[in-house]
Order: sequence, then structure tokens, then C-alpha cells
Amino acid sequence: MPAVGRWRATAVVSAALWLVACTTQPKPPSAASPQGAPAAAAATGGCVPAGRWVDPATRAPLAPAEVVARSVRARVVLLGEQHETPDHHRWQLQTLAAVHAAHPDLVVGFEAFPRRVQPVLDRWVAGTLDERTFLVDSDWSAVWGYDASLSLPLFHFARLNAVPVRALNVERTLIARVGEAGFAAVPAAEREGVGAPAPASPTYAALLAEVFDAHPTGAAPADEAARARFVEAQLTWDRAMAEALASALAQRPAALVVGIMGSGHLERRLGVPYQLAALGVRDVAVLLPWDTDRDCAQLTPDLADAVFGVADTATGGHPAPGLRLGVLLAPGDGGVRVTEVTSGSVAEAAGLRPGDVVESAAGVAIRAPGDLRAVVERQAPGTWLPVALRRKGRLRTVVAKFPADARAAERPAAEPR
Repeated sequence: MPAVGRWRATAVVSAALWLVACTTQPKPPSAASPQGAPAAAAATGGCVPAGRWVDPATRAPLAPAEVVARSVRARVVLLGEQHETPDHHRWQLQTLAAVHAAHPDLVVGFEAFPRRVQPVLDRWVAGTLDERTFLVDSDWSAVWGYDASLSLPLFHFARLNAVPVRALNVERTLIARVGEAGFAAVPAAEREGVGAPAPASPTYAALLAEVFDAHPTGAAPADEAARARFVEAQLTWDRAMAEALASALAQRPAALVVGIMGSGHLERRLGVPYQLAALGVRDVAVLLPWDTDRDCAQLTPDLADAVFGVADTATGGHPAPGLRLGVLLAPGDGGVRVTEVTSGSVAEAAGLRPGDVVESAAGVAIRAPGDLRAVVERQAPGTWLPVALRRKGRLRTVVAKFPADARAAERPAAEPR
């Protein structure tokens, strides 16, 4: 089971779940890998060399042509990612291109988009939208919020090759409602068409319970009802994407359906692949990027069908550090709500507190987590940023002062770390 330390939850269940599915952080080196290799080999990522495919079940290398040939024999191919890692998206693009060359009849689905933006995706593939209009009309900053430049090459590939694109996700508010009240408490008409998920496997249920117990989610670890809702919310999220993939396959039975999403939804087939199997779609290939600095003890035989080594390089293996405010955020009424403040961060020094609702920064209205991140990223080291917020019904302004080396983590609730 992956280490609990790979996830960092927030003060609300929905945000914690988003982190469960998105984050892939290396844990400290263990005494030995599952194959008996010394800890030094694990620490250096020797189990998966950069630029090479490896079979997790055997630790044997795989030829790229063999991986592609296996994949196109499946009905669904799932490609994982850490959302902020540029080389994960580059790997997805090269893999998508290889698969397309072997099986041109493709449909590509993205976790990034909720169902409501499907008409925008259709117009994009049809070539009637420019890039800026596409991002605005798809509500990118609100529904996803990550640097669009990471994903745009994938979107352009789909349009260039007339590959249909499908929205796999649902609104975050639906997952939050399930986390707060349970699946049954959400009226069927308000579930965006999502059916009851298959119960979690014992392994998945234990993993999610461990995550719930290890992190602050607004409930005591002993709160069995809250823990059950936490699991239900994750299952609902997995089920929603599985149903969207199955629907795309039903609409085009001859097509190969490719899903692009956070690796946490895919590892060990506990999330989306498990829900696909419950829907009768069992011929699924799971391909994952493997950061070469990741502990080899996590390369379990059931992790995926194949993994590809990605090095942490100066040219973009991982995002370069930038100015960070030091908060975790979730959607709020009239702004974005602070769910957690990082100890020792710029935000803590400025006086930001969990529960604050940020309404503007530097005079710019904040309506989604991505809005605040964009403002912070435009700041220069050493600048002061006025932040207008509402706390317990009262308006106030705090000043975030960025030193030259400010590197606290400012991220929306959907982001890892």
C-alpha cells in the first residue's frame, strides 16, 4: 500500500479527496525494495531508468513497440499524471501519438473538464474556437486552474487529428456534497447522471480510511460516518469518470478510448479501472509515468501495466519553484475559501487564517482558486500584495510580503503537495 505521506489533505473532505487522486510524492527510502535491492537503488530510481518502459510485475524492460501493441489491443487506455509535472504531460503526448499511429480511431477523455463543457470541447475539435476563447469558454481557471500550457499540446493534437474529446469529470460541488452528506443524500436528479458506484475493494477502503485518519478533514479520526462519506465521495468521483469512458466506448465501439487523469485514480487499478470493471469494461491498459526519484518500494507488481521513467531534470521534469502564498483553497461564497495555511509561510505571516474568504488580491476579483494563483505568479520577489478578505462576516485587508526566496506552497484544493 502506498505510504500515507504521499497525500496531504485539507480541512474539507472534497479537497482531501482531490489530493488523494492527484498526488504522487516519494516516501523515504525503505530498507530494501520488494525485489531485495538495497535502499540506495530505491533512492536513485534504478528500477525504472529515465526514458525507458518497465513492466512493474517483472521489473523487466519493455520495448516501446511492445507497449503500444499491447495497449491498442485493449478497449480503454488510461494515462496517469501529476498535474503540475511538465514531463508527465509530454510523456502523455508522445504516448498518445504512438497509440494514434497504431490505432487512428481514437476518443480522448480528460479529467480536467466537467460534463457541462462538452459543447465547448466539440467546438474546439471542430476548429471553430481559438485557443484563448477555448480556455475562457471551458472555464479553465475555475474547473481546473493548472497552467494551461501543460495540457494545450494534448488538446491541439486532438484537434489536429480530428480526435473527439470527451469531458470525464463532474462539478467539484457534487463530490463535496457526497463528502458532506453521503451519496444517498444527493437527489438522483442532482448527481449529473452518475450511478451508484461499486463498493470499494478492501484494499482501497483501507487506503482511504488511512488517509482520512492521518489528515485533518474537519472530523475526528474515530468518526466512522465521516470516514464512510469520505470513501463514498472518492468512489463517486472514480465512478463518474468510469461511466464517461464507458459511454464513449458505447457510442463508438470500434474506437480505442484514451483517458487522461491523475495517477491516483489509476494506481493498482483501485479507482477508475475498478469502476470500469464493475461496468463490464475489463480490457483496460493502465500506463503511468514513473519519477526516477521515487522510492522503488512503491513499484508494486500491480501498480500498472507499464511505467515510463521520467527524470527530474532542469528542463522541466518538475515545475520550477516560484512565489507561493502558502494556502490551500476551495471554492467559497463570493471568493475562495482558505482551508489550510502553511506553517512559516507568507500567508501565515500576513495573518491569513483557515475559513477566510479571499475576495480580491491587488484589486483583482478572486472567484476561483486559479485566479489567486495567477495573481501570485505575477508578483516579483520582494513585492507586497494586498489581499481583501471576509472573516466571520467582516471585511478586512492583509498584506502578503514576499521575500526574495519566498517558496511556500500556494495551491488550490485540487493541487498536490
